[in-house]
Amino acid sequence: MTATETPVRPLDSYILGSWRRPASDGEAQVVRDASTGEPIAAVAWEEIDLRAAVDYGRRVGQDTLGELTFHQRALLLKQLAQYLTGVKEELYEVSLRTGGTRRDAMVDIDGGIGVLFTYGSKGRRELPNARLLVDGPPESLSRDGSFGGQHVRVRRQGVAFQVNAFNFPVWGMLEKFAPAFLAGVPTIVKPASSTAYLAEAAVRAIVDSGILPEGSLQLVSGPARGFMDFLDVRDAVSFTGSASTARLLAAHDGVLRRGVLLTTETDSLNAAILGPDAEPGSPEFDAFVASVVTEMTVKAGQKCTAIRRVIVPADRQDALIDAVRERVAKRVVIGDPRADNVTMGALASVSQKEEVLRSIRELVAGGGEIVVGDLAEPEVVHADGTVAIAPGGAFVAPVLLRFADPDARAVHDIEAFGPVASVVGYRDLDDAVRLANLGGGSLVATVASADPDVVRHLVVGIAPMHGRVLVLDRDDARSSTGHGSPVPHLVHGGPGRAGGGEELGGVRAVEHYMQRTAIQGTPKTLTGLTGRWRAGAPSQTGSVHPFRKSLSALRIGDAVESEARVVTLDDIAHFADFTGDTFYAHTDEDAAAANPFFPGRVAHGYLLVSFAAGLFVDPAPGPVLANYGLENLRFLTPVVPGDAIRVRLTAAEITPRENEEYGEVRWDAVLTNQRDEVVATYDVLTLVAKEDRTADET
Repeated sequence: MTATETPVRPLDSYILGSWRRPASDGEAQVVRDASTGEPIAAVAWEEIDLRAAVDYGRRVGQDTLGELTFHQRALLLKQLAQYLTGVKEELYEVSLRTGGTRRDAMVDIDGGIGVLFTYGSKGRRELPNARLLVDGPPESLSRDGSFGGQHVRVRRQGVAFQVNAFNFPVWGMLEKFAPAFLAGVPTIVKPASSTAYLAEAAVRAIVDSGILPEGSLQLVSGPARGFMDFLDVRDAVSFTGSASTARLLAAHDGVLRRGVLLTTETDSLNAAILGPDAEPGSPEFDAFVASVVTEMTVKAGQKCTAIRRVIVPADRQDALIDAVRERVAKRVVIGDPRADNVTMGALASVSQKEEVLRSIRELVAGGGEIVVGDLAEPEVVHADGTVAIAPGGAFVAPVLLRFADPDARAVHDIEAFGPVASVVGYRDLDDAVRLANLGGGSLVATVASADPDVVRHLVVGIAPMHGRVLVLDRDDARSSTGHGSPVPHLVHGGPGRAGGGEELGGVRAVEHYMQRTAIQGTPKTLTGLTGRWRAGAPSQTGSVHPFRKSLSALRIGDAVESEARVVTLDDIAHFADFTGDTFYAHTDEDAAAANPFFPGRVAHGYLLVSFAAGLFVDPAPGPVLANYGLENLRFLTPVVPGDAIRVRLTAAEITPRENEEYGEVRWDAVLTNQRDEVVATYDVLTLVAKEDRTADET
C-alpha cells in the first residue's frame, strides 16, 4: 500500500466461537481489486492460535455435531443452503472484486450452495437417521449362524482442516465442508489470501444465519504456518493447490508418523479429444469448440478442471483453430465485470497474471506457437464503459497455442493457470489415448464423438488416468453440465499428477471423514450395535400385528408369521392368463421338466410374492401408510403345485424421517415351503406413521 492509499481493514478470523481481528499495527498483505488494482482488504501476518482452534473443534464441535443424526445434520445443510440463497446477491457484489463476472460468481457461489442442497438431500435419502453407518451386507462367520461380522463407519474424532486455492473461495470451501459436516466432523477453513475476503464474507453470512451448531466451522484468514504440527490420527486434511506444496504435506511427520489423513487435489493438464467422426460443421465439432472456448474464458481459465490440451485429428487442427478464433472474436469481451457487456474478467491478482504470462512464454520456448491471441496488455472494458488498457488490472487475453510436435514435453508438463490452451494433433485413436495420458493423471477429460466404437476405445484407454470423463455428443450438448463443472454426485479428483485424492462423489465423500471398522459378534450383538436386525437375532411375535404398531411403538425384531397357503395348478394357470406371463416354465409341463432348474411346471415368483403379501398384510386402516417397494428379491427354491408356502416378516430397520410425521420401515421377508426350505427372501419397504391416529379415533 502506498502512502496515498486509504488504509483497509484487516480480514477477521472466526475461531473459538467468535470473530477475531488482528492487531491494527501488525504487518499485512494488501489484497487488491483484480480489475482496478484498488486495495480492498489486508491479510495480517499475525499468527493465529491454531492449537487452540484445533482443540476447540475437537471438543466443542465434536460434541455438538455428535448429538445429531445424519438426517438432522442434512436438514441443517438444507436450511443453510436456503439461507445463503437469500443473501447470495451480497456475495455476488463481493465476488466482483475477484475479477470474475456474474457468471463466474454463479459457478463459485451457486455451485457451493448447490453442494449444500445436494448433501442435504442425499443425507436424508441415502443415510439412516442414526449416528453410525452400516457399510455393506453382514457376513456370516460360522456354520450355525451364531457368529458374524459387519462393517460399519463411524466419524473421525478430530477436525477436518481444509486448505483452499484462490480460484473458488466459496465452492472450494463448501464442497469440502458439506460432506465433513454430514459425517459429523467439524471444519477449519484456511482460504488463499488473494480471495480470502470472499471466503470471509461467506463465513460471516453462515455465522449470521445461526444455523450451524457451535464449533462446527472455523475460519483462519491469516497464515496457518505449522498447522500440521497440531494434527494427528483423529484429523483429516483436504488440500487444493500446487503439487509442490502437496508433496511437502505428504512428507510431513503428521502424515507419516501421526496418521493424519491427507487428500490432495493439485495440478491437472486436462484434455479434450475430438473424435475422428466429428467433422467441421457437425454438432459434435461445434459443441467441442464451444467447450474449449468456455473452459478458456469462464473464471478467466482459472479452474483446476479447465481444458489445457486440445487433442484433435492431425488433419483437423487448422479447422479447430479457425473455429476457436472466430468464437473468441464473437463471444469474448474482456473487462471489469461491473460493465454489463463483459463476458470474461480479470485473473485473481497481478501476481497470478505474471505467473500465467511466464507459463505461456515457457510453452512457446518448449515448441508452442501462439495462434490465437497474444501477450500484449489487452484493451478492456472499464466499469464506466470506456475501453482502454488497465495498468492496475490483472487482464490476459485468451491464448491458444499450437504444437507441431505433439510429444513436446512442455505441452504435457506446463500448466498456464489462466485463459490458455494448446492444440496437438493425433494419428489414430491409440495415439489420442497416449497423448491424453501423457498428462500424468488428470481430473477430467472430454471425448467428443457420436460413434459408440470411438467412444468406447477412447474412454477405456484414458479412464485409468482420469477422475472423470465427459462424453459430449449432439444429444447431451445442451443438457451437459460441462467439462469443467464438478458435480457433488460424482467424484472430484484424479490420479497421479492430479493428486490421487477424491472429493465429492455423493456419500463416498461423507465416508472419507469416517473410519471403516469391522465388528464381530453374535447376531444379537450386531443387531444392537447397528440398528439393523439380522437372521439369528431375537425376534418376537405377539398378539398385536406389527402393522398395527405406529413407528413409536414398533421395535426391531417385531415379527409376524403367517399360516400356510397351498399353491394349486389352477392358481398358476390363472396368474399366467391374468397377467400374460405365459413363460413355458409356468405353462408347459414337459418343457419345464427339461429345464435344469425346475422339476416341472412351477409357480411364478411374482405370484408367490403376491400370495406372501396376502398372508402377512393386515388390511384395516392403521399406521402403515404405504408399501413403496421391494429390494434384494431372490427366488431360491421352485414351488410346484401342491406345495404350501408361509412367510415370516420381521421389522429389520426403523428410520424416522426427521421433518415428517412418518418414517420408513424395512422388513425382512422370508418365504418357506412345507419342508422349511427357503423359497424366497426380500426386503419389504413401508412408510409408517410415527403415531397411530386411527387408534386415537377409535
